[in-house]
Amino acid sequence: MMSKQSTWIVGAAMTRFGRLPDMDLIDLGATAAQAALADAGMTMGDVQVFAVGNAYESSGMVAQRIQKQIGQTGIETYNVFNACATGATAVRAAHLAIQAGEADVALVVGVEKMGKMGMLGAGAKARSDRKVYTPGGRFDAVMGTEGILGTGLMPGVFAQAGMDYARQHDVTFRQFAKVAEKNHYHSSLNPLAQYRDVYDVEAIMAAEMIAYPNSVLMCCPTGDGAASLVLVSDEKRRSLDAAQRDRSVKISASILTTDPYTPTGHAMPDINTLTRQAADKAYEVAGVGPAELDLVELHDCFATAELVHYDNLRLCEPGGAGEFIDSGAPRRDGSTPVNVSGGLISKGHPIGATGVAGLYEVATHLRGEAGERQIDGARVGLAHVIGLGSACGIHILERAA
Repeated sequence: MMSKQSTWIVGAAMTRFGRLPDMDLIDLGATAAQAALADAGMTMGDVQVFAVGNAYESSGMVAQRIQKQIGQTGIETYNVFNACATGATAVRAAHLAIQAGEADVALVVGVEKMGKMGMLGAGAKARSDRKVYTPGGRFDAVMGTEGILGTGLMPGVFAQAGMDYARQHDVTFRQFAKVAEKNHYHSSLNPLAQYRDVYDVEAIMAAEMIAYPNSVLMCCPTGDGAASLVLVSDEKRRSLDAAQRDRSVKISASILTTDPYTPTGHAMPDINTLTRQAADKAYEVAGVGPAELDLVELHDCFATAELVHYDNLRLCEPGGAGEFIDSGAPRRDGSTPVNVSGGLISKGHPIGATGVAGLYEVATHLRGEAGERQIDGARVGLAHVIGLGSACGIHILERAA
């Protein structure tokens, strides 16, 4: 039976995101881990559970390789992969170990080395030049179905999700572009962001089109980076000094969902339903509502994704995401700041690191340590990620009373 105690973040760190040729995967993970431990005032000798999220070397025992750099103590260790929700899933694995009473201190790292990898997605290799019309595969298809019956390519999935919402609720191309304009501006205040250039809406709309309505300036880049958290039990937190307790951040909800059945789910991933279900459960578990959120870091792999997730996360009235961006509510000086970090669009999206980096960003604001981009008086925040396939992770964090 799970304990009723809280889990707390007492250490948090993140490397700069970008193309980092001078650091390999293990360098990045070890750097973030050591910085988070130092932030918590702890060493590897205090850690009882270690969870590492990584996508592109997920079969390569990344956690064990990082331990060779930061300390091998024989502890319980997890290598985690769950598409773009990888980092959030690693956090949840550590959180569950603490909730189960198996550990008092856990270290989590999300890390990725992607470089300039190019377009990602399950459908990238689905087409074939061979003219063979023999039924085959799971769906007994006589030819490649990518781009015909649906798509597994990320730009296509999120473009389609945006256009479906636009048709239902009269959202315009300009409203989608406003999402990217906001996030590029926000990233100009974040020294750890991959890109810090500011673009106006006209430039974003005029940029090279990737998958309508997402131009290249409305799409996240690939890159390198790592983020790390130190989690402790309520009992362990009580043993820490007053300064550490004051900087601690409570995990009020940790939720992971996957796809329920939807009629079109086999042809096109449904990014909406599992997000709505995760959000509703997170609000229930945390005992807070969307109106109480002081900031949100959500999965804006494309501008269309951010806009539809305003609705999925209940940040606006149903069908009101276009009006929400027009109102300025999700800007850093608005009523519900969204992606003050610059989001995936401009902060960057090294896949394994993303879920942990979202929690790092929220926790840093709740600690009052976000510098120029700080949301004044922030007490409650939400971090959301979605990995196609699909998996959705949501964490609600609260500042120490």
